[in-house]
Amino acid sequence: MRGSDKRISMVLVVLVVLVFAVISSTGTSGYPSNAMAHTQIPDLIIHLNIPEVDDQRMGDTLQLQALHVYRDGHIEKVTRRLQWKSSNKNVATVDGQGLVHFTNDQGTAFISVSDGKVEDRIELVYRDQGRPKITVIKQKGERYQLISKSMASMTMKEKVGQMIMPDFRRAHGKNVTTLLPEIAELVRTYQVGGVILFRENVGNTDQTIRLVHEYQQAAQKYGLLVAIDQEGGVVSRLQQGTDLPGNMALGAARSKVLAWKAGDTIGRELASLGINTNFAPDMDVNNNPDNPVIGVRSFGEYPQLVSDLGVAYMRGLQNNGIVATVKHFPGHGDTAVDSHIGLPQVPHDLERLSQIELYPFRQAIAAGVDAIMTAHVTFPKIDDTTVISKKDGSKIALPATLSPKVITGLLRGELAFDGVIFTDAMNMQAIADHFGPVDAAVRAIQAGADIVLMPVELDKVMTGVLEAARKGVISEERINQSLRRILTLKIKRGIMKEEDPETIEVKQIQAQEVIGSEEHKHVEADAALRSITMVKNNGVLPLKLVEAQRIVVVGNEYVDNLVDALKKYHAQTTAVRVENKGLSTEQWKQVIQADVVILASCTADVKGRSVNDPRMKMYRQIIEQTGKPVIGVGIRNPYDIMAYPQVDAYLAQYGYRAASFAATAETIFGWNQPTGRLPVTIPDGKGGTLYPYGHGLTYESWMRK
Repeated sequence: MRGSDKRISMVLVVLVVLVFAVISSTGTSGYPSNAMAHTQIPDLIIHLNIPEVDDQRMGDTLQLQALHVYRDGHIEKVTRRLQWKSSNKNVATVDGQGLVHFTNDQGTAFISVSDGKVEDRIELVYRDQGRPKITVIKQKGERYQLISKSMASMTMKEKVGQMIMPDFRRAHGKNVTTLLPEIAELVRTYQVGGVILFRENVGNTDQTIRLVHEYQQAAQKYGLLVAIDQEGGVVSRLQQGTDLPGNMALGAARSKVLAWKAGDTIGRELASLGINTNFAPDMDVNNNPDNPVIGVRSFGEYPQLVSDLGVAYMRGLQNNGIVATVKHFPGHGDTAVDSHIGLPQVPHDLERLSQIELYPFRQAIAAGVDAIMTAHVTFPKIDDTTVISKKDGSKIALPATLSPKVITGLLRGELAFDGVIFTDAMNMQAIADHFGPVDAAVRAIQAGADIVLMPVELDKVMTGVLEAARKGVISEERINQSLRRILTLKIKRGIMKEEDPETIEVKQIQAQEVIGSEEHKHVEADAALRSITMVKNNGVLPLKLVEAQRIVVVGNEYVDNLVDALKKYHAQTTAVRVENKGLSTEQWKQVIQADVVILASCTADVKGRSVNDPRMKMYRQIIEQTGKPVIGVGIRNPYDIMAYPQVDAYLAQYGYRAASFAATAETIFGWNQPTGRLPVTIPDGKGGTLYPYGHGLTYESWMRK
């Protein structure tokens, strides 16, 4: 054989070997080669057959997931090249993605799935005895004990990694909007269970999808919990899409349906971006007007209102496969200190806490909430343990986040919650000032927390927790308890490595149809319009002006936003922007010459709305001296009227998103009938009440006077 023929033969042999290698590594049904060294056909199971995973149905549908289980213990989600079948289509049908629809005929249906090699099935029973009931009957056997098998195959480092959720906001002086090699290496090295994103990370839709995809590609055996604080209103991280007005606005609107739509809208948009965990809703009962950190993040001061709307919002998130996380347990509403900068205390005993602070959390647990976030707040009547502060050597009470009596005793024990518990961010000063980063993480895990959020100095914390586990300071049993909950949650919500994921480009196209859609913008506008609360009206609203009359809007923050909204109805509207030093001579002239003055106040804390605040003094001076109609608009907190109660009319809009300014403008000119009711009591500052919970005027009610 000539030399060239020999070379051709050798090339053919090599090609044949490569082809067989590819076939053996991927299989004829397309199994990927990223699951290392598979030597057998993976098992295929339906996720609800796993003993630890419960079903959560939405209406007359049930979403089933197919999972490939590999010998090394890891699991991959399968969505393609599957055959789903129903044994009884009169009872239930199933589409190609495993979505089951019940037909309302009573009976039993077996739903099966096959990848061409392996099959699994699950039994569904539909009964209607005055109320429809669907029973899921799981298959049994060793093959379904995959969580235990996965845990048995994991190293201690892998287990602890699943319990850590860091943030990577900035690096090298820039926002982290792409996955830098050094960050990807940290994710791989520590095999962290998730990451949290902030505004610095999410510049636009396409970029966010790419970043999330890159994070998931960097994950090892298990998918990442990719989390964000997208509450709506004042806590909104996304810089694109629907901008809902926030929880207190929903509290003013008093609609469970609207709260569900808000959660559903946020859930759809997060899911389209690949974000699978939302640290929302906030279910604190805001019964302290001086609260500097919760305020309008709460649905209100009445526990039933908070629980009703919070559960509805939560279900809207979960409807889209999003992990809903209620916060901040046992309750951050009755505090006057911001835990980002100090250590607050709630002095109440368990009886009082059960009636108010704990009530929404009980309802959320009963409704099947996925996760709960703890509060960096001390509750001395529940846990009077004291520790020595590293800040100044003083004795301090143990915060709830680090308290076994609060986390294991109260939340796990009395409230019987067996879902995932996140700590609040461990870099907040309530923790960081008083505890070292390793000490804080170890204490939180000992107390019963499952995931340590945003630890200070990731490398030190990982090393420290592993050392604590090696020495028995944290038992392996304690770690395994958390690991089982975390893996159960990930399987339940489909947060796993995908066998054949959609391309980034396809995800981007799909997301563009969801983010800020017309349907979602309608929810945004509806929530804002229904929230506007007319607290006071001495006959000046709605405004009826001729074209030449002038409106002056006095304020600082967001004054231009309100002016722009008002100009759509009355062109002769101008802004008078003032600092604390007061109005200049020219500005006073503008105010005096105006036909209507609108005071745009936006306070975040008790200091800002104090009667002694220079700007509030100026507002009262305007009311006293202009002799013209003066309307107040509480842009953020409804409590601002406490500082200028003599104003002719006052509207509360609960937030500074665009839809809320538009709704206020519509209301001022009579195009929107105000129907919002106060979700909090407005005190008079003297121990009495200025306006009670539930108060709210309409134009009809004013005219009847």
